[in-house]
Amino acid sequence: MPVFGGLEILEYIGPGFLVTVGFIDPGNWASNIAAGSQYGYALLWMVTLSTLMLIVLQHNAAHLGIATGLCLSEASTKFMPKPVSRSMLATAVLAAVATALAEVLGAAIGLNMLTGLPLIPGAALTVVFVSFMLFSNSYKRLERWIIGFVSLIGLAFLFELSLVHLDLRSAAAGWVRPSFPAGALPVIMSVLGAVVMPHNIFLHSEIIQSRQWNLEGDETIRRQMRYEFADTLFAMLAGWAINSAMILVAAAVFYRGGITVTELSQAQETLRPLLGNGAATVFALALIFAGISSSVTAAMAGGSIFAGMFMEPFNIRDTHSRAGILLTLAGGLAGIFFLGDPFTGLIWSQVLLSMQLPLTIAGLVSLTSSRAVMGRFANTRLEKISLWSVAAVVSVLNALLLVGIFRG
Repeated sequence: MPVFGGLEILEYIGPGFLVTVGFIDPGNWASNIAAGSQYGYALLWMVTLSTLMLIVLQHNAAHLGIATGLCLSEASTKFMPKPVSRSMLATAVLAAVATALAEVLGAAIGLNMLTGLPLIPGAALTVVFVSFMLFSNSYKRLERWIIGFVSLIGLAFLFELSLVHLDLRSAAAGWVRPSFPAGALPVIMSVLGAVVMPHNIFLHSEIIQSRQWNLEGDETIRRQMRYEFADTLFAMLAGWAINSAMILVAAAVFYRGGITVTELSQAQETLRPLLGNGAATVFALALIFAGISSSVTAAMAGGSIFAGMFMEPFNIRDTHSRAGILLTLAGGLAGIFFLGDPFTGLIWSQVLLSMQLPLTIAGLVSLTSSRAVMGRFANTRLEKISLWSVAAVVSVLNALLLVGIFRG
């Protein structure tokens, strides 16, 4: 059995929760703060829609891993034409790099808030620390503490709903009524990319396939699919609540006060009703921990995708897995050098994730709908309709964004 490094924590928390922790990362914070501060409750519907799509996609990615014993990257390499699989996986690695950029930058912003360290040295220090934790296999000793602390910040946003003034009728309408305020499409797409993250789809399938349930018979496969769906559903609903709370609090603190947010550090004000003068310190620590934790998962995903191109599972001791990790972290760090505005960079890094999504979704659905790949566990007609509907929605939103960019 290969050694998977930090993946051992999933024996205790379930794969779905790893995805939910990704909802409390710096890129996600920036997208939610921008949505709430600029448009109030109007973009809450995107959290609802993204979460529904995420449940469908993450379950389908796990479905692939359980039934085949292959992660999405390995299955793509094995069953898809080489030009198609290489295009999909190369862009998926770039999506992991964009994710790493946001996470490393978030940790650097936290270090700057806490110590005054400039962003570039802070980002380099973060990459060195994350690389050490991964390659020394020490991350598993810290992960539960990091997840616990970052999760407390998510719970703090939920608790703050009782401390700020909310227009519940407007919020309820915002959750279910799509709206496209002028100039909001980039923020809408950043929320989508921050929730439905391509690298998490790949990572989820990697985590599941590592357990090799496909070798234990049909009954075990069916049982694990039922368990996995319950795990995914619970975790994604928790993520929906935290994402919504971030937008609601940002709307109450910034939008209602007419304050324009231009820096992520301003978001500390959302914690001030709960933490008072300690808000800045706690927010900075949360950014650092969230940035480190999500940088590790982004790097793992990059390593998994890259290793899958060579039909290998993720293994921290394997050359291809290590190369994928270094490519992801080094690419993210390099991108930070070219950012003029860190907050805008965080937003657009999430937009890039949404633009890659159609490729990942199309590849995933094609594989899980194929009897040659899945056997009797191939997608049913209803599942195909649901999955291709998700692909269509994401593609249309991306097309609208591109049209808006070219017209602008």
